[in-house]
Amino acid sequence: MITDATGMPVAVILTGGNRNDVTQLLPLIDAIPPIRGLRGRPRRRPRKVYADRGYDHDKYRRLLRQRRLTPVIARRGIPHGSGLGARRWVVERTLAWLHGFRRLRTRYERRADIHQAMISLACSVICLRNLLTSC
Repeated sequence: MITDATGMPVAVILTGGNRNDVTQLLPLIDAIPPIRGLRGRPRRRPRKVYADRGYDHDKYRRLLRQRRLTPVIARRGIPHGSGLGARRWVVERTLAWLHGFRRLRTRYERRADIHQAMISLACSVICLRNLLTSC
């Protein structure tokens, strides 16, 4: 899952439960919609990619640099305190919001398209709740 700075889900990819997360890193980066904001041509990619130790491999760092992204990935074997927690909590909070929907916490659907629709609906409800509280 990729979220923006406010914690709103931007891109979500559904895979099997036994798949490693790092295999979906590049497809998830490709699924990011254009970033809007300043005038002119919208940016297609963020400047940096923040990730935890599970993504610490030179191959993925190299592939991200080839796409002109700066990887900010915690190194394995180095004690905590890298400062990534300040950025990672946005994703963890969004996952906690999604787990607030009982149907997503335990997957009951056999079909992936129905489960993906439930995730999209939950993301829409999360966005609506945040919009209503910000007004």
